[in-house]
Amino acid sequence: MAVVMVVSAVGLIVDDRTLLGESVWLKPLKFGFAFTLYGLTLAWLLAKLRKGRRFGWWTGLAHAVFSVADIAVITAAAALGTFSHFNVSTGSFNTLVQAVFSYGVPPILLSNVLVAILVLRQRTGDRALNVAIRAGVLLATAGMLVIAFLGPFMDPAPRTALNAAGENVELLGGHGIGGDGHGMAVTNWNADGGDVRIPHFVGLHGIHVLLLLTLALGALAARRAWLRDEKVRARLMTTAAFAHTGLFGVVAWQAARGQSLIHPDTATWTALAAIATLTAVATLVIRAVSLRRLAR
Repeated sequence: MAVVMVVSAVGLIVDDRTLLGESVWLKPLKFGFAFTLYGLTLAWLLAKLRKGRRFGWWTGLAHAVFSVADIAVITAAAALGTFSHFNVSTGSFNTLVQAVFSYGVPPILLSNVLVAILVLRQRTGDRALNVAIRAGVLLATAGMLVIAFLGPFMDPAPRTALNAAGENVELLGGHGIGGDGHGMAVTNWNADGGDVRIPHFVGLHGIHVLLLLTLALGALAARRAWLRDEKVRARLMTTAAFAHTGLFGVVAWQAARGQSLIHPDTATWTALAAIATLTAVATLVIRAVSLRRLAR
């Protein structure tokens, strides 16, 4: 996956071909980055298993094999200057691409679920880290599953689009809900309506947010006496997990309603404000109780 990132980065510089207004190499670059980050995280989780290590090894191997197949066809389609996802053209190459997606993506999801079960069955670190890992794995699984749940809301209208060679390609469906409008910068998320990639991103990378927060709390504990209690840090991580889960739920709900991430309505703002308020109150209560115990 790291090699795909390097190749795609070079492609961005030396290849001026575009698909829907963006470089043909931007998609494999983003996928390569996401797979690299998540692959490293998954490998780290498997290395921390105390039970089921052999089963975990085979599960990780399956995840790696099918992930490589998935990124390979995405990169190959980019190199050919054509679409990988939602492409319903009858060419032999696209038939191969869609077959890889159909038979390769479910094992990636299944392997992630199996790793989640292994992690949930055992303690893999101190209390704060354990909360981060367990909540993060569940969030990552939810981030993968959310695409299937939002599938019925997606616009299935057939359309044609020009590939990098200026040829019409038949497409069916898309990431957008309520129409695929112009995309946001870098992410290309739908700026005019909902987009399933947003809750997918928020859920999938929730584990990285929580792990980074765990590291931050551990570092701050050296200078803040009230954070040195493992139970206190675990409670703060539980609060953070609640906050990120709430954010995931809000953006998924927002996408299902066909609402753009950058144009939230009153209901969305209210939900976000409620989550932020509850998170702040819980954090302040945890801190106050910890300081009181420390004073006693």
